[in-house]
Amino acid sequence: MIIVNAEIHTMDKLCSVIKNGFLEIFEGKIIGIGDMKSLRENKETMIDMKGKRVYPGFIDAHNHLGMFEDSLTFEGDDGNEDTDPVTPQLRALDGTNPFDRYYSEALRSGVTTVLISPGSTNPVAGQIAAIKTYGKRIDNMIIKAPAAIKFALGENPKSVYNDKEQMPVTRMAITALIRETLYKAKKYFTDKQNYENDPVNFDEPEFDIKYESFIPLFKGEIPAHFHTHRADDIFTAIRICEEFNIKCVIVHGTDAHLITDEIKNHCIGVLSGPFLTDRSKPELKNLTPESPGIISRTVPTAIITDHPETPVQYLTLCAAVAVREGMDRTLALKAITSCAAEICGISDRVGSLEVGKDADAVVFDGDPLNIMNRPESVIINGVFV
Repeated sequence: MIIVNAEIHTMDKLCSVIKNGFLEIFEGKIIGIGDMKSLRENKETMIDMKGKRVYPGFIDAHNHLGMFEDSLTFEGDDGNEDTDPVTPQLRALDGTNPFDRYYSEALRSGVTTVLISPGSTNPVAGQIAAIKTYGKRIDNMIIKAPAAIKFALGENPKSVYNDKEQMPVTRMAITALIRETLYKAKKYFTDKQNYENDPVNFDEPEFDIKYESFIPLFKGEIPAHFHTHRADDIFTAIRICEEFNIKCVIVHGTDAHLITDEIKNHCIGVLSGPFLTDRSKPELKNLTPESPGIISRTVPTAIITDHPETPVQYLTLCAAVAVREGMDRTLALKAITSCAAEICGISDRVGSLEVGKDADAVVFDGDPLNIMNRPESVIINGVFV
């Protein structure tokens, strides 16, 4: 299939725009991209876009899609296992329902990739997965799993376990639990490495599914995603990550716009949002839609919905509001495409229109950040879905 006569917004490092271009797709991958003048004729497989705009599929870098299901309460709530504050072995893949109506609403809005995460009840919450939004069987929708380990600081763990009258009920206890778990997991990782390198002189540690979950984290294959709002919690997340030499991503980062100089070079990036919501708890007192624009001047920034806090289909609306409140328009588009992919470690597959990447694209007849425009076509893995 060759898409022709399109205004192609690659969202690559140069954010190139090909005014009259083509996109060649084979077996779900992009195998060619360029100006129409360089295209060999192949009429049988050409789809004429007649000047419409083509962007990479949009990425929501943090949400709970299909874990808190549409129109359901407890029956559809599979995001928080609040019976144990330390649950790194939980996999978001096992708690999401791709038949949830919000998957189709995400798809129709041009969101082709999401990072689904366990909720923020537990200090150590579980494994995040990067998946496509089209499909029936979750195993066939995976881009990367695990894509990160989810941690949570602040009021959410405090309030849940205070109600249960068990640890943790303070920020000190939350951090202590995380630190204790990471110390034990690091020892398990070291013991396992020693055994693999020298089975004669070292014993194999007894299998522990919790500690096993941290191995990709300690190998540097995935980052830690820290749910944080207050500035002091952001600094705690950075402190923990630097103590254990693990990659740090700040999720939400409500106060991050107040401390950008202090956090730059200490984290991979900030997943900013949701800001189309109310200030429902004290740690959200500095919530503002100006935040992603301010952060993005210093620190790589993605814009997120945190669905269902803001429904996933309003991801582009969030980006539009960020632009209205001062964010550079190109950075806002990158915040839901290439920059989101870079922060989340999936840029080898998605986030920009480049040869070798997945053929995920969204077609607009106009500006995608205009609330009156909606996608005319959505392509995932080279298929019009």
